Formats: sequence, C-alpha cells, structure tokens
Amino acid sequence: MENLISLVNNIQRACTALGDHGEESALPTLWDSLPSIAVVGGQSSGKSSVLESVVGKDFLPRGSGIVTRRPLVLQLHKIDEGREYAEFMHLPRKRFTDFAAVRKEIADETDRETGRSKQISSVPIHLSIYSPNVVNLTLIDLPGLTKVAVEGQSDSIVQDIENMVRSYIEKPNCIILAVSPANQDLATSDAIKISREVDPRGERTIGVLTKIDLMDKGTDAVDILEGKAYKLQYPWIGVVNRSQADINKSVDMIAARRREKEYFASTPEYRHLANRMGSEHLGKVLSKHLEGVIRSKIPALQSLISKTIIELETELTRLGKPIATDAGGKLYMIMEICRAFDQIFKEHLDGVRSGGDKIYFVFDNQLPAAMKRLQFDKNLSMDHVRKLITEADGYQPHLIAPEQGYRRLIESSLGTIKGPAEAAVDAVHAILKELVHKAISETVELKQYPSLKVEVSAAACESLDRMKEESRKATLQLVDMECGYLTVEFFRKLPQDSEKGGNPSHSIFDRYNDAYLRRIGSTVLSYINMVCATLRNSIPKSIVYCQVREAKRSLMDYFFAELGKKETKQLASLLNEDPAVMQRRTSLAKRLELYRSAQAEIDAVSWSK
Repeated sequence: MENLISLVNNIQRACTALGDHGEESALPTLWDSLPSIAVVGGQSSGKSSVLESVVGKDFLPRGSGIVTRRPLVLQLHKIDEGREYAEFMHLPRKRFTDFAAVRKEIADETDRETGRSKQISSVPIHLSIYSPNVVNLTLIDLPGLTKVAVEGQSDSIVQDIENMVRSYIEKPNCIILAVSPANQDLATSDAIKISREVDPRGERTIGVLTKIDLMDKGTDAVDILEGKAYKLQYPWIGVVNRSQADINKSVDMIAARRREKEYFASTPEYRHLANRMGSEHLGKVLSKHLEGVIRSKIPALQSLISKTIIELETELTRLGKPIATDAGGKLYMIMEICRAFDQIFKEHLDGVRSGGDKIYFVFDNQLPAAMKRLQFDKNLSMDHVRKLITEADGYQPHLIAPEQGYRRLIESSLGTIKGPAEAAVDAVHAILKELVHKAISETVELKQYPSLKVEVSAAACESLDRMKEESRKATLQLVDMECGYLTVEFFRKLPQDSEKGGNPSHSIFDRYNDAYLRRIGSTVLSYINMVCATLRNSIPKSIVYCQVREAKRSLMDYFFAELGKKETKQLASLLNEDPAVMQRRTSLAKRLELYRSAQAEIDAVSWSK
C-alpha cells in the first residue's frame, strides 16, 4: 500500500514540476488520470481543522475570509521513528521542523504566485510531511467555497473558486472528501451541494461531519452519521476539532485526539458509533480507500501512459529535431535535411514514388507524335524542290546529281526537327521541376523551416535550369550533326537511271522535269525519315544523360558548395523555425519526459496480486 500511494505522490510531484496540474491545455495531461482525494468545504466548515487533525500538527494558515487561495497537495509519509519534518517541492533541499514556519511558507508561496492580492491561483503547492503519527496518504486541500467576495477580491471570486473546485472533483478518478458542519442544516452545505452535482449517486464521496460538539442542546447528528438523513455509498465520519480556545491555548494535537475519542465514547448518542468516528479513524479510512482506488486504476493508467507516449513520440517526430546551437551542427542539420529531400526526389525518378513515368511518356508518345506532325511534304513540294535545286546550281547546272540541292533540301527539312527536340527538353524540365516541388512537400523536415524550404526549392530549380540549357545544346547538336554530315551509304544504295533501264542522259539534259524533281523529293523524304528514326532514339538518350542523370547525380551540389561559405548567422536564418513550433516541441518533450518517468515509476513498483 505504501508503495502505491508513494507512486502517485511521485507522479504528482513530477506533473507539477513539468507544468501539468490539470489545467486546460493542448497537451495531454497525466494529472487528471491520477487517483486523488480532494477536500471540499465551505469557509466555516472546519475543513482546515480536519486536515490538521489528520496530520496531528498546526501548519495551515488561519484568518478571516479566503485563506486557502491555491490548491495544497498534502502528501503524508509515515516514518518509523525520528523527528517530524516537512518539505516543500519548491524548496527541495530545505527541511522544516518548525510547523509555524511551514504555515508562513504556505502563505508566502501563495503570495508569490498571486501577489498580495486576495485572488486565487490553480497552480498547486506541494507539501510533504514525514511523521510517525500519520498514515500514508495524499490529500488536495482546495479553497473554501464562499458566497460573497471580500474587500480586495474581484466580483467573480465566488464563481472562480467554484470552478476550480469543480475542475478537480468532476474528474472520475477524484475521491471527494466533503466536509460539512453539523451545527448547520445539511441541506445548505456547500460541500454536499457541489458534490451531489458531480457525483449524484455518492459513489465517490466520503462525508465528514464537523462541529458535532457545537450542536444545539437536544439535537444530534445520529441520523446523518448512520446514513439515514443523507445516504452516501461510504459511511459518514464524525470528527470533533479543537475549539478556538484550544487553538489559542496551543492544545497539543495528540491530546486533542484523545479528547475526541473520549467524546464519542462517552456521549450516549454516539457511543455505538465510536469505533468509526474521529480524525484518526478518518485518516486510516482515507489511506485504505485511496490505496484500493489506485490499485484498481493501475492497469488503465499503464495503458493510458503507453498510448500517450506513442502519440507524443509520433508528434515529436513530425515536428523534427530541435535546432543545433553551433555552426557545425547547423550546417550538418541543413545538409541532412537536403539529403533527405534529394533521396525523395530520386525515389520519384526511380519509380519508388510516382512521377518518373511521365518522362517516359514524353519519349514514347509526345516526341514521336510531334515529329510525326512535321509536314515534310510541304517542304518537299515540287515548286520548293525546283526552287532549291536551281538556286543551288547557280550559274552552272549540276552535271550528274544535284548534290548541293540535296544538301539544302535535307538541311531545311531537318531544321524543323529542332522544334520537337526543344519541346521534349522543356517537357522533361517541367516534369523534373514538378518532382522537385513534390519532393519538397514530402520532406517532413523542410516543413518546419520555411526559409530553408524556399532556398532548397530555388537551388534545385536553378540546377535544373542549368541542366536544361546543357541538354538543349546537346540535343540540338544531334540535329546539327545530322545536317553537317550526311549518311553517304544511303545515297550509294539508291538505284541509278541506267539500272532501271532508263536513259542515262536524261538527268543531264532534261534535269528539271517533274518526274526527275519528284524523284529527288522522294529520295530526300526517305532520308529524312531515316534520320527521324535515329533521332527518336538519340534525343531521349541525350535528355536523360544531360538532365535526368545529372539531376540524380548533382542536383544539390552547387547549393552544398555555397552552403559551406555561409556564416553562422546566415545558417541560422535558414533554420528560422516558427516560434510556436519550437515552443510546442519543448512542451511535448517535457510532457514525454513526465510520461516516461511515470512509466518507470509504475514498472518499478511491485504490489501483491
């Protein structure tokens, strides 16, 4: 049992240290899942006296109005022997053996958070008390419910306190310790009223009745204590606190407990209930009940912690690593992000991801279709052939074959192929740029650094532009090479007139008739078609070599070279992450640390089956 309650104590302390104390937050909260006992009561209910009776020490601030203005997480640790002492979580290396100093520190720490105003704060104070006179127990003392604001407090203080109390007790893992005075009508009890609203069946509520000894003569609280007047799932427990006169006289708590026992044992109305009355019995009941609740909640708590750790790790992975502080670390980080982008880009080209197949479509469909649409017939019309042949002959007509005419016809026809060739270069360039933008959007690390994303995109596109120009030159050179040197074997294999049985002198003396010119046009068209077939294969090879292969090999090389020249400030400007993302990552990392710590705490605790 001690291990279980200590386990929750440790996790609660870790929660507060890391900023998780159940407030509304965009981060997952562990605090709300921990079993706890919240002490609820009106300002005059005797709530503080009950707590001091359970502890056996005077340690809570006293006064008029709202004294408790912050939740007090009170962790009691039973020790075998030694002097009693207290420790605050905000003063981890300081032990308090004077409990008057504890009272003063609670008041001072409250003022540090709220100022010297009388406002309230939801940030808890953690106080641990070590004593042989206590049971292992954790209680959360909440501000007393009130009906009116006092001077110095805002008009909303009444509702603010109720909202704070409700935020604790409406959680299904919270046990409600509802403190009500016996000398007032239970129907008007602040604690019972708010407890009934959040726990209408009384399954989480333990009722404590104070000031039984101050009831009017002739009246008693037997019906309440026996569960007849207001039934709860757990029996009501009556306590008799010290009177104000006792407090003024500094009556010892041990003596006060003894007098409390004597009161219940000697009062006829309560004698039959004496064995389950008193602050000492209350402490034991709460400790045992809390241990049982913790034991029942451990499996669900383990499951919640494991699930939340996975969710936190996933989001931290999505947000990426924190930025390095030194220049070398920043440079390495930028290069790693660029390599990740480059790898994704290559995967698109290689078919691991979609997009690379569009390049093949250009080669297999777009280029052949564009070349097929070239109207060589118009370029080789009878009139055009006659014009170029005669112009090429000049003042002296050709003797055997119009070689210069052939060359001019072939060159003018092949020149039209440059259009489809350049279009293929541009189409592949557009596809590569599209894949760059895809790869950038799919590089998770780039999403957190907008400036680096812009720089990487610009650098990649500039590299592609340079590659496109090289590819354009190489591709057009292929066409120029075909124009610059004709395939002689093609023409040698052409049948001559004499081989066809014709008149060999026909081409010399009547060289400009239609049949002759038609034959020249047909010969040129056959040659052009042969060259087109060759270029349909060689142009894609040139484009792949100059653009696709180079993009895979050296897309980011120029950027890396320039990156090495940048100073620390320039590198930092590339990693100017959104401050909200940085804050989110820091908060998630702290919360993950909390959950891992809680998981380790639970794993380290063994309890009886």
